[in-house]
Parts: sequence; structure tokens; C-alpha cells
Amino acid sequence: MRHDVTFLSQGMKCASWLYVPDDLRDGERRPAIVMAHGFSAVKEMHLANFAEKFVAAGFVTLVFDYRYQGASEGNEQHGRIIPAEQHEDYRSAITWISQRPDVDPQRIGIWGSSYSGAHVLHIAAFDKRVKAAVAQVPLVNGWANAQRLMRPDIFAGFIQALIQDRQQRYTSGEVNCVPVVAPEGQPSALPTPDSYEWFVEVGRKIAPSWRNEVSLESMEKFLEYNPAANIQLISPTPLLMVVAGKDTLTPTDLAVAAYEQALEPKSLVITSGAHFDAYTEPGLSETSIPAVEWFKRYLGTA
Repeated sequence: MRHDVTFLSQGMKCASWLYVPDDLRDGERRPAIVMAHGFSAVKEMHLANFAEKFVAAGFVTLVFDYRYQGASEGNEQHGRIIPAEQHEDYRSAITWISQRPDVDPQRIGIWGSSYSGAHVLHIAAFDKRVKAAVAQVPLVNGWANAQRLMRPDIFAGFIQALIQDRQQRYTSGEVNCVPVVAPEGQPSALPTPDSYEWFVEVGRKIAPSWRNEVSLESMEKFLEYNPAANIQLISPTPLLMVVAGKDTLTPTDLAVAAYEQALEPKSLVITSGAHFDAYTEPGLSETSIPAVEWFKRYLGTA
């Protein structure tokens, strides 16, 4: 059912899992779903839970690691998480899978969660090869999100650290990093207790390739990232947003406000849990079942 494959994105190999339905007949073309993980996360961090449901519903499914992360090329570079580069990886994945003889290139969907949920919002607005989109617990505005996660004095200090980092990069090329997560009270990119608990626990148990570092350049790009700015341009591509009702990492109200600016066809699901409850049961059923039904509705299966 699952094959290890790679595709090229701007000359670099992205490591991927390809899922093909067991009942695929010779000469048949199926709809396909392209998916990747969130901020610093790698595909081993529970993405198989979703991919297995998509392929069981009849979709050819591609799960990939971005360049510089996981098993993909460039992972020796420290903490490089640049939205524009990850957009290109998604779009390269769409191109690669659309060329397969068992895929209908007119029925491609994309799925993303958290930071990749943000990427889905951006890509679906501009890449009209995408015929259905699902953004799960998405970041919608980096600046607004950061202000929610940091006190004003800490936020001001963070801005100064980014200014100093840009000067160092210009003069010496030095790459400065911070942890993605850290114990409460210590500096990190994702400063919520549930972020630390999830990343450390999941990384230790099932994703040894995950690295707990992100460059300050990437954090600068995080602040500049406003993926919901063009959310109204997603239409007429159908958009499903799955928002966690108790989300403190990508706050619920920010996501709902962004959704309200989207045009039809669209749908909103608000789950009962928090951000990281989306990946495993019982929250997995709340997030994955609506996604499967959305893709079946707008892409079909056979």
C-alpha cells in the first residue's frame, strides 16, 4: 500500500510516502491528495493516520517532507523553514503526482495542518490545479499569532533579536537558531506547554529525524507570513477548514475570523479538542472524517 518515493523540488529531493489504493485497476485514473506536516514536523509524526484514511477512501495519496527536513535533501542545514520554499515543494509534489498514469490531473486535492494548513490556504488561492482544499488547525496570520503567544515586552525583544540576526547574516553569514519547543519559561518558537509535550513525546518515540531547531531567519519569515490575506481568492476551489475549539497555538478565533472572509464553496468544522488533539484518537475522527467526506464530495473516488 505504501511506497517510499522521491520527487524533485527546485533541484532537491523530497522524501515521500506514496499510497495507492488496493483496488486500483490497470489503466484507471484516480483523484489524488498531496499532504505535508506543520512547523518543523516530519511525516512520521502521525501523518500516516490521515493518509491511510484517504487511500482507504480511494485516493492516491502523497505524503512528503519538505526540503531541509526529515529524510529530504538539505537536512544538514539548520532549521530552515521558509514558507515560500515550502509552497514550491507542495507545487512540485502536485506536478509530480499529476504526471502519474494512475492519477487524474483534473482531480487533485491538498491537505495541510498547522503551518501546512497555512500553506494550503496560500496555494489554493493561486494554484488552480487544486480542486479541493482542507486546512486543519491552520496558522492564518504570523504577526497576529505571535502577538497572542508573547507578552508585549517579550515580543519587542524578539523583534530586536531578529534585527540583530539579520545584521549577522549580512556580515558573516552566521545562522542563529532557537529551539522549536522548550520547557515553559525558556525561549522557543512555539511557546505553549502542549507544543513542548507533543513534539518531545512524539519526536522521541516515532520521529527521530525531527530536529528541535529553527533559524531566526525562518522566524522572521514566520512574522511576515499572512496566508489568509488572499483567502477570498480560493473560491471557486472548495475549502474546508477544520479548527480546534480549544486551540491556543493557532488561536481558534483568528482561524474562524479568517474563514468568514472566504467565499463559497466552503465549510467550517470546529472540533472539541486542542491543537494537537487533531492527530490521534479521539480527535482524529473529528478531523479526518470531515476531510475524507470533503474530498469525496469534490474529487470523487473512481
